Amino acid sequence: MTKKNLQPDYTVNEDTYQLFLLPMDIGEMIPAEDSVRLLNAVMEGMDYRKLYAAYSRMGRIEKSPKRLFKVLVYGYMNGIYSSRKLEQACRRDINFLYLLGREKGPDHATIARFRSDRLTQVIDDLFNQLVQALADAGELSLVSAFIDGTKLEANANRYSFVWKKATQKNETKLQEKMKAELPTLAAELGLRFAVGDKIKAKHLKKLRKRLKTLQIKKEIVFVHGKGPRKTPLQRGIEKVQDYLARQKQYDDYNHSFGERNSFSKTDRDATFMRMKEDHMKNGQLKPGYNATIAVDAEYVVAAMISKERSDSQTFIPMMEKLQGLGYSKPVADAGFESEENYTWCEKQRLTAFIKPANHHLAKTRKYKSDIGRRDNMPYDAQIDSYLCHMGYSIQAAYEKKTKSKAGYSIVTTVYTCTKCTGCPHKTKCIKGASKKPLEERSKNLHVSKIFLRQREEMQARIQKEEGILLRMNRSIQVEGAFGVLKEDMGFRRFLMRSQVKVHTEFLLLCMAYNLKKLHNKIQNGRCGSYLHIPKAS
Repeated sequence: MTKKNLQPDYTVNEDTYQLFLLPMDIGEMIPAEDSVRLLNAVMEGMDYRKLYAAYSRMGRIEKSPKRLFKVLVYGYMNGIYSSRKLEQACRRDINFLYLLGREKGPDHATIARFRSDRLTQVIDDLFNQLVQALADAGELSLVSAFIDGTKLEANANRYSFVWKKATQKNETKLQEKMKAELPTLAAELGLRFAVGDKIKAKHLKKLRKRLKTLQIKKEIVFVHGKGPRKTPLQRGIEKVQDYLARQKQYDDYNHSFGERNSFSKTDRDATFMRMKEDHMKNGQLKPGYNATIAVDAEYVVAAMISKERSDSQTFIPMMEKLQGLGYSKPVADAGFESEENYTWCEKQRLTAFIKPANHHLAKTRKYKSDIGRRDNMPYDAQIDSYLCHMGYSIQAAYEKKTKSKAGYSIVTTVYTCTKCTGCPHKTKCIKGASKKPLEERSKNLHVSKIFLRQREEMQARIQKEEGILLRMNRSIQVEGAFGVLKEDMGFRRFLMRSQVKVHTEFLLLCMAYNLKKLHNKIQNGRCGSYLHIPKAS
């Protein structure tokens, strides 16, 4: 081996004819129907003024933000999410080189900073531009929107959980301990410490300050190590400092909880949820986010990331995103059913198609033969009462008012039977856990009359021809979209942390999905088709 082969510059070993193998225009090597050409054409028609405004006016922009955005979206189209793999693709993949033009490929740090810092401010605007471009091209119906949600794992340690009940229990123990010890400690040192309902961190700081002032006044030198003994004042200050650190931690945890029951120490915006992919195979919870999308004509037209485990809490925020596009027929699964969502649709004059939670269960023989269910009891509207299996009257006793998380007021009428004593059907009629023995319990029915009326209307609506067609398309379009995102595109876990950055990453994924879908519909001649029509057998 000659010495020139050991040089760090490998071009000295190449023959001169290899310099002329590639054409001057890389685009000549890319097929005319390649999806990268469609992405480049669509992205060129977008307005990037807000993206450029996200950069500082001081200094020079090293890499073109527009080209970086193209590279990111195309990477997501091909299942490349890691910044290091995107950097590698920008050096080796001819399609990425085509998007970069003659610009040198960015390194992984530039890609990561662009995605986590710059895009977070403008990703909603860029996504809305793409949706508007699809609408202008006639690819969206702008009438029916199919809504569904799924749980996606966060980039957080699976065992870094903090539970609200455990935190409250430990904080209560700490408060009891401080209330018992601190007044005695202060009295022994000649100070007065008043105890209220709760000893807050600010109270502990004031006590610590007074103790340190006392140390300076008496000129007491604190000792450390095993030999000398600590004075009562030093032990008192160290105890207060320990209590202060623990109380600060509990205050910090309670702030992070909000209305949730858990969060992850690694990503505090992530909530522990039950997911289908169970790594321990024992129903263990994992930190994640609730990702909700709205699909029209197989395209994602709206997307959001939520900390809520329940889908019903995400329906109204999603519809508020869709209102600007003029959608009037939201279609959703049973997980989105609630009186609050029904009432909101009525006020907005929307024709919703939301499958009731008992739609399939109510058709079973077990459901119809259950004598304890309200649906199987005759109702007399004149006297506002139900009849139980024995023919006894279950009359309205009182009304109970509650509020949802969003503040919606729910009025529930409680019906009670006064003749349950000695009833032979009591074991079949009264169910559920209670501290009272069964002999002392009476049959109660909790009925929201507004929700009951709304559910009956919805049940009739979804069983009509239009309702059947839209529900069939919901299962095909929105669940099909999640199937492509999670299986075909291999997106199972977020790379970034915090809800804002996760939202950015999810919208990038949805934009990539929309461009893939547009490419497939163009190549297969399906442009302008909005609904799947069942074929006659």
